[in-house]
Parts: sequence; C-alpha cells; structure tokens
Amino acid sequence: MDKVIMVIGPTGVGKSDVGIRLAKKLGTEIISADSIQVYRKLNIGSAKVTEDEADGVVQHLIDILDPDENYSVCDFQRMSRKIAAELHAEKKVPVVVGGTGLYTKAMVYDYAFENEGEPDVFISSKKEVSSEELYRELLSADPKAAESIHPNNRKRVLRALWMANAGTRKSDVIEAQKHELVYDTFFIELTMPKDALTDRINRRVDKMAEAGLKEEIEGLIREYPDLWNFQSMAGIGYKEWKGYFEGTLTLDETLELIKKNTRRFVKRQYTWFRHQMPQNWYDVTNPDDLARMEDDLKRWMNDHEK
Repeated sequence: MDKVIMVIGPTGVGKSDVGIRLAKKLGTEIISADSIQVYRKLNIGSAKVTEDEADGVVQHLIDILDPDENYSVCDFQRMSRKIAAELHAEKKVPVVVGGTGLYTKAMVYDYAFENEGEPDVFISSKKEVSSEELYRELLSADPKAAESIHPNNRKRVLRALWMANAGTRKSDVIEAQKHELVYDTFFIELTMPKDALTDRINRRVDKMAEAGLKEEIEGLIREYPDLWNFQSMAGIGYKEWKGYFEGTLTLDETLELIKKNTRRFVKRQYTWFRHQMPQNWYDVTNPDDLARMEDDLKRWMNDHEK
C-alpha cells in the first residue's frame, strides 16, 4: 500500500511549518488540504505560505482557482489522489497538510460520494428559506448528518438535505462505508496548550490586519462586485468583513469577530479530529514531543518500506 504522511491539527498551531520541514527532510512535496488556500488572491486571510516560507518545497492545490469558482471535498479527493499517485510514481511520500478535516479524511479513507452536487431546481426552491430553517429541516430529515454540519454552512446543509430528499441520506452513505484507509498513513496531529494557541490566534489576526487584509478584500470587491455570494468568502478571516464593508461593524469589531470565530472553530476542529482520526498527538511547544514525532516517523518509514 502506498504511503502518505498526514499533518493535521487546529488552525494556527503551525501545520505548515512542520509540513515544510518534513517535506524538505524527506525530499518530497506537499499536498495542501485547505479549502480557502486553493483560491488565487486570497492570500493574507487564508494564512497562505509565502515563497520564502516554502523554502523551495513544492506545494500542490494552492492558487488553482479564481475567487468566483466553486470547490468541493469531492474535487479535493479526486485532485489530491491524482497528485499522490504521481508522487508515488516518483518514489516520493506525499506530505498532506490540512487544513480542512473532512478533506483530509476523504483523501486517505474509503470515502465515497453519492448524489454529488445540488440540482438547480432544489437550490431555487430553497432560496427564500433562511439558513436556520434549512438546518431545522435537516435535523428532522437526517439528524446524524446535522450533528456534523455547522448550522451556518448553508452549502453543506443544502447538500445533505437534497440527499435526504433524493432518498439516500448522507449519514446512511457514511455509515455504509468501511472507514478503511486506502493509503498506509502516518498521522501527525499537532497541538499546543490552550492559552498558547489562543494567544497565537489573536496575534495572527492582528498580523493579518497589519499585513493588509482589509486592503486585500477591498481589491477583491473592486474586481468582483458580488464577492459576498462566492463560496470562497465563506471561510473564517473573510466572511466577517461583510459587515464592515456594509457599515454595520467597525474595524476593531471585525477583527475581534475573526478572533472569536477562529477560537470557536478550533474547538470544533479538536472535537472532529478526536472522533474521526487515529490519536497521534504532538505538542509543538515541547521539543521532546517534536523529537519523538521525528523518531516515530523514521520508525514508521523504516518499518513500512516496501
């Protein structure tokens, strides 16, 4: 079975730094499992790695779409597995850095997608229905699927609702899968003490503001007047600016909202990873943990040589 190294963990913990260091050491390339970094021109708010930070490491699935294009977990699965196959053919072990939890799971597990997409007729019929009402519908139609979807994620709620209405509930599709790995996968789950991560998140948002995040979005608005209707704007760090540009939030309120939403998202990420992935955690603030991570990886590579 082909090998994959998976670097996962909450937002702001330092996954990119670890992924780049490992990729350089192993002479391989990175596959980004991030749902926002795929978009060109969304650089600051997505915490995209700069060319200097990448230090020569090739990163796939970054800057491949324009802001007005859509991207799904199904797209990611197809593209990431194709890239992995190409790297395996070159005798390289891909380092997947995520990112978006469902993306990482969809790549390395036997995750099958049925009824992909939402027919125009169904979407049109729900245009006037609020996100809150849609979520209540999903709670009734497929409560198990609703548990794993945030009420404000209208796209995912709509997809799960359509599947339920089409006769194949999302939760049933997931439960029918064997949840087996399709790659020999080494999981690296990064963490750090809660207070340290909170402080890091807050400082990261402040640095994004200093780096010109507001100006980045102003440029996007000039180029795309209907920007707030795009899927790319649903990510934390971008969606919070809608109120600012509509005059209902101040700059300070917007930045505080990004910090608050990021902290809440981190809590959901931890819950998701602990329920959905093997537990193999390393504290990035602990040098002994980082040394143990490299030792564990080396042992895995040696034990799993073909």
